[in-house]
Amino acid sequence: MAAARFQHLHVHSHYCLLDGVIPIPRLVRAAADQGMTALALTDHGNMYGAVEFHHRCREAGIKPIIGIEAYITQGSRHDRARTEEGGGNFHLILLAENEAGYRNMLRLTSAAFLEGFYYKPRIDHEILALHSEGLIGLSACLSSEVNRALLHGDAEKAERCARRYAELFAPGRFFLELQDHGLPEQRRIIERVPALARKL
Repeated sequence: MAAARFQHLHVHSHYCLLDGVIPIPRLVRAAADQGMTALALTDHGNMYGAVEFHHRCREAGIKPIIGIEAYITQGSRHDRARTEEGGGNFHLILLAENEAGYRNMLRLTSAAFLEGFYYKPRIDHEILALHSEGLIGLSACLSSEVNRALLHGDAEKAERCARRYAELFAPGRFFLELQDHGLPEQRRIIERVPALARKL
């Protein structure tokens, strides 16, 4: 059996305001040049680039994976208050596994802007539970619930958060993400997440 090839599942484009800089045509061309057969687009809180991304990937023979890096609040998306921990929201990667997941992602992003917008378009655990069918979740970056707990040395809270997501998504559809951009905080996560993943 051939070894699995690396595919980017957490990528920001120029549609990710103030965070991503690469235009979608260049992103897709770079993935094709590296021999990738699939590529995800996970801009912060929006799906503005989804259609362009889908078409460009198809033209290049790459499987497009539509996603977002959602802002999720611990409380209700209807609340309008900032908290000390996390500034009121955390990050969570959502990937559409199928058409049902794509439609649910549309529902979630619409609700984030229409119901949950407070500094950023936010969802909450309640609405995510209602619309998690067909979605795959990744624990995201240093600003995720799981990773913030680990950075604060609270392994029990990190496990509770990860378990909550593992139960919210379909079985085998939530993954703990690792990133290494040379940041010391990411190194601390890399040391702690594999044991948590094995435990769950």
